[in-house]
This record gives sequence, C-alpha cells and structure tokens, in this order.
Amino acid sequence: MRNMHDVTVKWIFFLLLVMAGKAAMAEGITSPDGNLRLDFVVNSSGEPVYRLSYKNKAVVNPSKLGLELQDDPGLMDGFTLVEAKTSTFDETWKPVWGEVAQIRNHYNELAVRLEQKEQDRHIVIRFRLYDDGLGFRYEFPLQRGLHCFTVKEEHTQFAMTGDHTAFWIPGDYDTQEYDYTESRLSEIRGLMDKAVTVNASQFVFSPTGVQTSLQMRTDDGLYINLHEAALVDYSCMHLNLDDKKLVFESWLTPDVLGNKAYMQAPCKTPWRTVMVSDDARDILASKLTLNLNDPCAYEDVSWIKPVKYVGVWWEMITGQKSWSYTDELIAMRFGENDYTKIKPNGRHGATNERVRRYIDFAAEHGFDQVLVEGWNEGWESWGGSSRDFVFDFVTAYPDFDVKMLNAYAHSRGVRLMMHHESSASVRNYERHLDKAYQFMADNGYNSVKSGYVGDIIPRGEHHCGQWMNNHYLYAIQKAAEYKICVNAHEAVRPTGLCRTYPNLIGNESARGTEFEPYDGNKPFHTTVLPFTRLIGGPMDYTPGIFDIYLNFMNHDNHGQIHSTLAKQLALYVTLYSPLQMAADLPENYESHLDAFQFIKDVAVDWDESKYLEAEPGDYITVARKAKGTENWFVGGITDEHARTSAFVLDFLEPGRQYVATLYADAEDADFEKNATAYRIRKGIVTNKSKMNVKLARSGGFALSLTEATPENMKGVKKWK
Repeated sequence: MRNMHDVTVKWIFFLLLVMAGKAAMAEGITSPDGNLRLDFVVNSSGEPVYRLSYKNKAVVNPSKLGLELQDDPGLMDGFTLVEAKTSTFDETWKPVWGEVAQIRNHYNELAVRLEQKEQDRHIVIRFRLYDDGLGFRYEFPLQRGLHCFTVKEEHTQFAMTGDHTAFWIPGDYDTQEYDYTESRLSEIRGLMDKAVTVNASQFVFSPTGVQTSLQMRTDDGLYINLHEAALVDYSCMHLNLDDKKLVFESWLTPDVLGNKAYMQAPCKTPWRTVMVSDDARDILASKLTLNLNDPCAYEDVSWIKPVKYVGVWWEMITGQKSWSYTDELIAMRFGENDYTKIKPNGRHGATNERVRRYIDFAAEHGFDQVLVEGWNEGWESWGGSSRDFVFDFVTAYPDFDVKMLNAYAHSRGVRLMMHHESSASVRNYERHLDKAYQFMADNGYNSVKSGYVGDIIPRGEHHCGQWMNNHYLYAIQKAAEYKICVNAHEAVRPTGLCRTYPNLIGNESARGTEFEPYDGNKPFHTTVLPFTRLIGGPMDYTPGIFDIYLNFMNHDNHGQIHSTLAKQLALYVTLYSPLQMAADLPENYESHLDAFQFIKDVAVDWDESKYLEAEPGDYITVARKAKGTENWFVGGITDEHARTSAFVLDFLEPGRQYVATLYADAEDADFEKNATAYRIRKGIVTNKSKMNVKLARSGGFALSLTEATPENMKGVKKWK
C-alpha cells in the first residue's frame, strides 16, 4: 500500500506542477500503437523531468535528467524549454545477419531544446517512443557557450513504481562475468557481497550498483528492462539504486582521473532505453536496441558470414592442456627467448597434430572454422602485472606451423580462426594491430577471437571506460579494412553496434560456459541471459558440452555442467548468435553422434524467430526459421524446476508436412543425477500438431522440423 500511495502522490504532483504554472507547458508523445506515453516538463528549478506509462500504468515515475560537469555550473538546472518538435518515422531494414530477415523501425519522436540563458548554451534531449519501449539521449549542438567539456557525473534517473523483482549482477567497471541474482530491489544491498565472485579484473563500485541490461518484473504484471544503445565515444552506463526511494541513477565508468567522459560539441550521448510490456516474450523479440543504432557503415558486406566452429580451447579451460609451450619460463619480455632451445612442457594444446585432428573433425561434420588458442609465443608471462611487450600476434610456437596448417585446412574446406589475447595490454595490441590483421589476411584467416583478460594497461583505465570503448570500436573498424570479423571477449557489454558494424559478429561480455568446471553457473542462468546480456547483441556462450560430469579432468576440485545434455542442444536456439561453437572435445561428440546431429543441423542465421514461451529466470521456448529455407528449429530450456512445455506448431506453413526430430530429456533425466540421459524421436507433423515435451530439472529439448520429402519420410510415422 505504501508503494501505491507514493506512486499516486508523485503522479499527482507532476500534474499539479503543470496546472499551477510551476513548470513549462508539458510535452508528450505516445507510441505508434498508443500503449506507451512519454511526458516531459521543465520544473520550477529548471530541471528536465520525464515520466513513462504503459496502458495507463506508471512504468517510470517522474525522473530528473541532467549532467554534472567538471569545473562548471553543469547541465542540471536553470533550463527553459524553448522548442519542442515532434515527428514520426517508419522504415524497414534488413540486417546482414540476425534473428529475422527484416526489422521495422517505427517510432514517434519528441526533441526538446533547452536553454541555460545565463551560460548562453543549450542542449537537446531527444525521445523516441516505440511500441516496445523508449529511447532518449542528450545532444550538444555546436555553440559558443559549450564546446569542450568534461562529464563529472551523469544524473539520469529511472524512478521505479515499486519494489520490483530484478535479475541483476553487481555493477562493475571491468567485468560482467557474474552469475545472476533474483531478488527484490530492496534486497540488493544485503545480497551484494554474496553476488560478487572473484574475477581476473574487477571493480565493484557500490553496494546497490547493478549492470545493464537490467530485467525487472512488477507485481502487477509488467516486464521492464533498462539498458543503453549505441555506446560510442562515451563511458558505459551502470545503475546505482537509492534503495529507500527505489530510484536508479546512471553511474558512468570513470577513467584514471575519476572523470566520466570527455566531450567536444557537436556530440551526443548513447541512448538510454526502457523496454516495457505485459508479455515477457515481447522483451525477447524487441529490436529497439538495434533500431537506435545507425545503419550499416559498410557498402560491401559480402565478406561477413555467420560461423559455426570448433576449436582448441576446452581442453585448456578444463586444465587438460595448457596455452603455454613451456614451464621453464616464469616471466619474459617478448622476443628475448629462442623457444627452439627451450624444453616443451608436453601439455601444449596448439600443436600441429591436435589442430589437424580438429580440422579433420570440422571437415567431416560440416563446420566452418577451427579456433586455435595458445598458438603464439608469449603465453608463459601473459598474466603478469607488467606485460607491455608480451605478444606480437604473428610469431608462432615451434610446434605450430602456420602455413602448413592453413594449407591443410583450406584443402579440407575449413578455415582457421585467429586468437588474439591482448592480456589487456591495449597499447601493445594497437602497436601490432595492422601487422596482425595483415598476417591474418595473408594466411587466409577471416575472423578473430580477441581477449582482454586482466587489468587494463594503461594502468588505471577500466574495461568499460570511454578510452577502452573507443579502442574496441577502433579494432572493429580496423578489422573491416582487412575484411575480418571480430568476436571480442572481456570487452564492454554490447549495445547494438553490430547493426552499424556487422563484422562485430559476437562478444563474450558475460559469464559463459568456461565457468562451469569450477564455480559453475546457476541452472537458471541461461533463462536470464536472453533478457539481459543478449538485449544488446549476440554472445559467444560456447554451448554444446556433452561430458556433463567432466570425467576427463584430472583433479578432484572440478564441478560439473549444471545442465542436461538435451539442454546443451537447446541453447543453440535459445541463445541467439551468428557465431556458435561446438565447445566440447571431438572425442566426446563421437560417443554421442546421434545427439550431435542436431548441432550439425541447426542454423546460425534466421529469417524468422517466434518466442513461444518465456518467463525470466524460469523458462524460454523459441522457434526459428533457418535463412533461405523452410526448415525450423525449436529450443526449450528450464531452470532448476522440471516442467512440461506445451505449444502448437502453428508457425509452420499451412498445408505442408514436416519431419520432426525431437531431442529431449529422458524420463529419468536430471541435471545432477542423470544429466546425459536423452531420447530421440521422429514423426510427421503439420502446423496443427501439438507438442508436449517434458523437461527435467535444468533440462531442455531441441526440435528440428524439415520439410517432408519422399526420401526423409521413409519409415517415419505420424506424430502422436
């Protein structure tokens, strides 16, 4: 009752300000479908204030906007509203790759020009209201009164209407690799210490600070998501909660001096976004983040291709193999040692023999590329505190023959995928970037997995600060000059820039499969990621682990994958990415080739996507139509609770028959006790067929639907 009373008071106060003449005339717009409404005023102190409602329900209570500047009165108050322009925009555009073949970009816009007369300067706040949410940003036109300025703090508020349930990770300047916590907003402070786990580089800034994309659920049935879009030349935004008033405020990542952003007009901030719906599936289907980014920057995109790959990686993550070539070098400066005269450790993973094994496996099963980590000199000291000259990204270890392996891969119709671990020594990486990309082009590599493990050099900078965000974009733009696609790990979380720069084909920027052998990921983790991390762009989650209990690991302190084998298959559909890895060892797939068939068959680029069932933290069921075909794939996952997924195949073409192949948990499957138990079933279905699939605890299912032909229908009966 207290929360409802507070909401009513705040909304009445907002209206009274206008009616009593204490604020400038209110401006507002509605979404194209009329469900969302945005209102804006400048209050009696000259502070910009906005509010947002959905179907006459408050979503964001009256919230202030503004920026605090360094050594300056700031852009917080003293404003007058001098102009308000409204407009409508409607277009349809085609992504280079994606969940759908085309995207509608339809919004109503309000642009308010605010003036500080005493300082002789003005700003524009631009609001865009879509059917699925709101985007707004600050714009700074060219003017005499505001030229070069430093942002000390951004004070954008998001006043919540109640003590919502939130799915959150700790606010951190350097990492997103945390497991999610589900709690009330008021409980975040008490749970923060437990939520913070160890990482190679981290900086938690507040006991109530959380990261975007933040997913919330209200008691009256609304789903609200807070994030940002088009993060360019600015610091990443986190959210800091006033847990007494239940008001979030933007919290930018600082540089070594504590400043948040350096600006030069004309310029603008990223968009701040609020997605809202009374159906959780709408959040997953939203393209608001992409729509708020600029169109593709490249005329020729023919070289940008979705990729399904395998690689020399999992054996290092699990400790079976090592990235380094020798154990004799504890620390070194790059180029000072002749590796041909140093004793190998016998555990190096990136050997000619092992890589050929992966090339053969990829060729046999139709995979595009083979990632190889630990191929280049320098891994013996990559994790040190002073590593300015650790890698040159072109010099291979003695047991890795670049030219021979590339020639062998190409002879088998496969490419190698480059790996650039910068060890967060960014100056060193930029020093070698052109040479490294040219090396890739000369040897037939067209994609790179880059990494930024550790504290950033220059020292004092953070992974999510303005300086590093500019570096990530520089690396992407530079890669495009060499027609190279980038999959950046340990980088800032995505904000839809893949629309503008589609060679940004993937990111990590969250807690992926690599944590499973040790700390583990909660069973509900992958039911949250599509509502949070994936709102900004695809993730290289590295699914597909079949050795659930990690039996090959040779030490006692390892954990297990918190998933059934069938759920690992489902992740290829529920966690969208144009870059999908079959992350386990070839040997583990070869012992389950019947289940591995789904990973071979499933697409990585789509014409349509239908979200059939969804509840954050509980379950997700998704159907996707493969690009340029009539084939559909469905994936369903659940949290630590078993459930039955029920849906109709009404997305299929009417009048056609399809061969359905279901990969599901066995009757006695359980992620802790019997994780590798699965069943495979086939049958003929139509768009009227009903599916009921039982999912074990932390289980899942994967379903392939192929248009029926005389050949594939042989011996297959009607689905019952």
